[in-house]
Amino acid sequence: MKRSAIMGLTIFGAIAILTAPAVALKQPVITYHYDNQRTGWNQQETTLTPANVGPTSFGVIAQVVLDAQVDAQPLLVPSQQVTAGIYTVGPTGTYQVVYVATEGNTIYGIRASDGTVLLQRNLGTQVPTGPCNGQPDPPVNGIKGTPVIDVAANALYVIANILISGNQQTYQLFALNLNDLTDKLPPVTIAASHTLSDGTTYNFNAQYEQQRPGLLLASGNIYAGFGSYCDGNASNSRGWVLGWQESTLAPLAANMLTDTLARTSTNNFFLSTIWMSGYGIAAAPNGNLFFATGNSGPGTYDGVQNIQESVVKLDPTLKNVLSLFTPFNVNDLDSKDHDLSAGGVLVVPAQPGPIPNLAVVAGKVGPMYLLNRANLGGFTPGGPDNVLDEVPIGNNDGYCWCGPSYFMGPDGVGRIVSSGGVEGVNTIIGVWKIQTSPTVALVKEGAAILPLLGYAGVQDAGTFTTVSSNGTQDTIIWATGRPTNKNTLAIHLYAYAAAPSSGALKLLYSSRAGTWPNVGYNANIVPVVANGHVFVASNQQLTIFGLGGGPFVPPAAAAAKPAALKAHAPPHQITGVLEHVDGPVLTLRTRAGNIARVDDSDALLIGVLVPGNAYGAQGTYYDSTGALRAHSVGRAKPSPAGWPPDR
Repeated sequence: MKRSAIMGLTIFGAIAILTAPAVALKQPVITYHYDNQRTGWNQQETTLTPANVGPTSFGVIAQVVLDAQVDAQPLLVPSQQVTAGIYTVGPTGTYQVVYVATEGNTIYGIRASDGTVLLQRNLGTQVPTGPCNGQPDPPVNGIKGTPVIDVAANALYVIANILISGNQQTYQLFALNLNDLTDKLPPVTIAASHTLSDGTTYNFNAQYEQQRPGLLLASGNIYAGFGSYCDGNASNSRGWVLGWQESTLAPLAANMLTDTLARTSTNNFFLSTIWMSGYGIAAAPNGNLFFATGNSGPGTYDGVQNIQESVVKLDPTLKNVLSLFTPFNVNDLDSKDHDLSAGGVLVVPAQPGPIPNLAVVAGKVGPMYLLNRANLGGFTPGGPDNVLDEVPIGNNDGYCWCGPSYFMGPDGVGRIVSSGGVEGVNTIIGVWKIQTSPTVALVKEGAAILPLLGYAGVQDAGTFTTVSSNGTQDTIIWATGRPTNKNTLAIHLYAYAAAPSSGALKLLYSSRAGTWPNVGYNANIVPVVANGHVFVASNQQLTIFGLGGGPFVPPAAAAAKPAALKAHAPPHQITGVLEHVDGPVLTLRTRAGNIARVDDSDALLIGVLVPGNAYGAQGTYYDSTGALRAHSVGRAKPSPAGWPPDR
């Protein structure tokens, strides 16, 4: 796509670069990170500027109670008609409506100006959860991936995880009318199958999959990626990309399974899943899809039957992998659970020069890679990686559960916004100019360290950013931090001037913006900025910021909570630091300083056991020697503060 000097508007995932201030048009936000390339850049923001976003002029204008935690990014339609119906709970009329989807499987339509709830519909019973390999999990699974909107079709598409009865669960794809949340088309139950390397058939199973990435609407199709639920069933979970025709919700003829191995020589550890901390699968202007995959069994990568720790370029039919990039240290990433899929892939708008089509990605351990979309770089055993550039996103690379953003400066040069850092030490936001001559590279222009850390030893480093500007002027970088305190579980909103001064980004504004249900489950919250407002969805609330707003008020307990759901009795669990391995028997040092023994003879091992690392073990009984007979053993958070109780 060529850079244009004409005025433009981000509509349905197309990017038009503005080189002059925009007229005061209302900006829709209809997909994850604003557009299909996942730039996170709203270049039509004519109200909020670095001059008026500050502690005395900007603040909270509404706090809306919701029924559950929110992992999905809010979406916004500027002039939406709301009509009477069974799901209409507020006044009818034409409003700027923000749509919020919760883990309680509820869709809300909320008036953006004052937080009035206009529409509310529950799509089905959410699925109760339990501890995940020694880590806390949200209380329920419902809607995780960000929905997508087609304004012209008056439709919102969303996937919900629904409890049918007992242990049975399903995923359903809904098409809802924007005006009243009624069904536009009958919902479809998600089903898929794929042939494995030995000719057997592997079927999609909702129990082992998690629809985490934001949905994508491109080429007349709806696409969804799936990660694993908990990694605790690595012998059953694999990465999927599925697609449906938008007009009928009929599934596409093909799907993609990232790991088609029938078995491995070790413990049938598959995965290679697509989760990206909620970042959406991206699409280039020609319709090709881009995403990152996570870890799998060390030594099982071949780039054909198993495509782990990779950036994948996939054609719109889902039939053909067109290009790959896999870091040379793929086996090390696998063995240490250092997923590349902790971050998403940004398809960079077209740049001048000999390599116009770029992409960037960063994963759990950094660095950030700059890739050529025409040829992502493949796999070079032993290294170095065949990439355009590779830069650290924190101090000495840093860690990234995050997603990059893009904007163009007043000089007409494109820029990447990164984030990363070290757990419990820092999270750094960086701005990188895209150099296109004489070589293509990323040149660091400025940085800022978030003033408050994610809770030490528990919340991972990195954050999610978006960018607002009026054309290429008045640019602000927005970020949401992760919980900073075990007691308050506070989420914070930050605003930075994008033009650095002596290499530093100036902090314009910071405020508490919400809460989170527990410190051990990462908050991957995306701030949405449009038409003079900022929307932050967190645990059981939506906070709306704007000019003339006041301070954040910690909310009382939510009036409407998810229905009480009883999970099955949890198994026994031990978490501790691994001190010794003697055959199948592991010796762990628990939080209390006691020695605990775990027999992993029958266990699914999540990764490679390394003394000194923390692990969580789950099992159904203790044997006659006092050892827990484990059915799964996996990595735990480094700090005991993030461990669940032993039982």
